[in-house]
Amino acid sequence: MATRQPPLVPLGEDGSDAAPQQTPWRKRASLSSAADVIERFLGRAGFDRGPWMAVAMAAGIGAWFVLPNAASWVACIGFGLLVALAGIAKWRHRDDRVHVVSALAAVGLLFAFGTGLIWARSEMVGAQAFDRPMFEEIEGRILERIEQPALDRVRLVLAIRAPETDDPAKIRVNVPLEDAREAMAEGALIRANVRLMPPAAPMLPGGYNFARAAWFDGLSATGSVQGKIEVLEESVGENAPIARLQRMLSGHVRGELDGSAGSIAAAFASGDRGGISEADEDAMRDAGLTHLLSISGLHVSAVIAAGYLLAIKLLALWPWFTLRMRLPVVAAGIAALAGIGYTLLTGAEVPTVRSCIAALLVLVALALGREPLSLRMVAIAAMAVMLVWPESLVGPSFQMSFAAVIAIVALHNAEPVKQFLAPREEGRLAWLSRRTMMLLVTGLVIEIALMPIVLFHFHRAGVYGALANVIAIPLVTFISMPLIAIALLFDVIGLGAPFWWLAGKSLDLLIGIAHFTANQPGAVKLIPQMTLGTVLLFVAGGLWLGLWRGTARLLGFVPVGLGVTALALTPIPDVLISSDGRHVGITGEDDRLLVLRDTRSSFTRDNLLELAGVEGEPLPIAEWPGAECSPDFCAITVNRGGRDWHILMSRSRDIVAERALAAACERADIVVSDRWLPRSCAPRWLKADGRMLSETGGLSVNLADQTYRSVAASEGQHGWWRGRSD
Repeated sequence: MATRQPPLVPLGEDGSDAAPQQTPWRKRASLSSAADVIERFLGRAGFDRGPWMAVAMAAGIGAWFVLPNAASWVACIGFGLLVALAGIAKWRHRDDRVHVVSALAAVGLLFAFGTGLIWARSEMVGAQAFDRPMFEEIEGRILERIEQPALDRVRLVLAIRAPETDDPAKIRVNVPLEDAREAMAEGALIRANVRLMPPAAPMLPGGYNFARAAWFDGLSATGSVQGKIEVLEESVGENAPIARLQRMLSGHVRGELDGSAGSIAAAFASGDRGGISEADEDAMRDAGLTHLLSISGLHVSAVIAAGYLLAIKLLALWPWFTLRMRLPVVAAGIAALAGIGYTLLTGAEVPTVRSCIAALLVLVALALGREPLSLRMVAIAAMAVMLVWPESLVGPSFQMSFAAVIAIVALHNAEPVKQFLAPREEGRLAWLSRRTMMLLVTGLVIEIALMPIVLFHFHRAGVYGALANVIAIPLVTFISMPLIAIALLFDVIGLGAPFWWLAGKSLDLLIGIAHFTANQPGAVKLIPQMTLGTVLLFVAGGLWLGLWRGTARLLGFVPVGLGVTALALTPIPDVLISSDGRHVGITGEDDRLLVLRDTRSSFTRDNLLELAGVEGEPLPIAEWPGAECSPDFCAITVNRGGRDWHILMSRSRDIVAERALAAACERADIVVSDRWLPRSCAPRWLKADGRMLSETGGLSVNLADQTYRSVAASEGQHGWWRGRSD
């Protein structure tokens, strides 16, 4: 029987089997070809490592917040290091692939560094929250005093000994305005009875995460003073001189200007926003003018620009000095000191520090004769802020501040805009019209850039902000702030009253613009359901549009389009359940929100309304015609997804017969309770009782697709969520 011969296999030149070598060669050629394509793309698109290094660092920090546990954080750091090593090892000898090597090395290293940085920061500054609410007599040293006259209170940050463990701890308490004496300043030792609560986790998915903010601020509890406060040691005058100067300046401004104008003038002069009323805050927010109240780029730039121009003009009048010194360098130094002083005086918040760093870089560029407006400048400022406060990345202040600046720089560096603003022979009116149109376009671009971030954090945004800013920004920059500065200067000789009157009128106009804009039909857009994935699509698209050059940047519209689609397809939650189970909101039955309890807490009401996307006063479920309520329970039936859903909610903590409760649960699809219900209570789908909610936190429920989101799903094993099960 003939044996079957093996198929012929081509041999290599050395007689060895050549076929197995084909696959590695093909893979190597394919990889090399891909690298060449990437290299050509990076060269054409104007790859600049500076901005993308800042993005990589931010991505590493963000990954730590998103990923759930230490194992994934270690994997994140390892991934970044491997990417950097792979790029260097693979193409270190290829001079024609410098963009690929630098991109992989820089991005990988900064990504790993960002994750490690925020992890280390959390371990160093994070403060473990108190285990439970408590009422205690404490002695504490005042670390910070925060004036909030608009809310009739003063906030004190205290260093104390924890009541149960005697460990050092930091708490924050509210003191009624009538009980807050001047002696209660930084450095004073006080004794008082206080009611304390652990920092609250988000009430609902997508809500404000105060527990996380308190963790990085080092706060173990917050609360209020009950009764009188005894001052054991008064403050020494040398303690917190900047804070004392800030309060003195704020009080002086409010003494010269009454009402809303005085409160906003105090915010411009000292950064103290505590006197601004809630109505004015809301109007400024809905009109897209809130950025004017937060001391940031506009204010710092105005102070530094004024310092630079005054210094160079006045020094030019001194011939001896002009002949011996470079005036731009000296003027830049004087302006830098003015900017740093203003930043410290107004509290050195993240937007202020970012703006100060960026403005200082502009001064350096002007002094050296370099291009001052560049994305590298923005990247350096961002990396400086993240290096000191990496946790600020997840806050709206950082995100809105840098999104606005990137939008401005990218817009004004675009070739069509440069051509539009290029000098030409034209009349004064045409020049002014061109600049006014550019201001409107810039405001519109900023509003578009900020809209996803604002909607993600606040669930509402002003629609007419670009139009309002066309008037408000020049008004504040060229009229209000200079008048306040001149008035303070003339107050030294007692002649500031006329300038205060003019400043007050300009600020009254600003407040009028805010209220007029906010009250227009359709002035506010409500989006309660934006998820983290959706906003990341918008951010990725915006960064791509801003950081590339040429036609390559147009690819950024792809993730933006996906974000718009995802936002349109994300349903509004049908049922909102608070983390303690006491508050339930039901949407879709009326233009109003149906609520289980008619609470007087503005925090609870605002959370429910914002995350439901509903305006107006909520309606108690007991008053809804389709509900059945007893002193202990409320039941309501809603139709979603083509079927009826029966929801049962507890209203009291009185004991209910177990058999009757089990029968009611059996007829319900969803049961909600702030107590731990027995196992015999078995609804058809979801049992959100005290036991479940202690693990999941608040819930937002979509009935049509039978899914729900929980607070715990986004918290992982981060320090501020300790004590809850996975």
